[in-house]
Amino acid sequence: MRWSMIKRLVTQACAKNFGVEELSSSRTSRRESGIWQRRFWEHQIRDDEDFARHVDYIHWNPVKHDLVKRAGDWSYSTFHRYVKEGILSPEWGISTSMNEYHDFGE
Repeated sequence: MRWSMIKRLVTQACAKNFGVEELSSSRTSRRESGIWQRRFWEHQIRDDEDFARHVDYIHWNPVKHDLVKRAGDWSYSTFHRYVKEGILSPEWGISTSMNEYHDFGE
């Protein structure tokens, strides 16, 4: 199923169940709704290294946006499962500048 169809169905369901917000003319002309991020792009994971890089990005994002000081401080993260399974150290990302360590494509 293509993303455009998924987005359309989810948008319609949200509008039906949660009400419709008033959109600006520019957002209407670009067919944007309030629930979709403008800078989204599809990406197919190429290999294990690419997958690991994306997981690192997800774990690092709350730190990058100053929501927490360390990845382990974000209680909603899969980081805790990775630590429990011995994949990552509880100190992961503390002494390393993640922006220099990984080019996250931003």
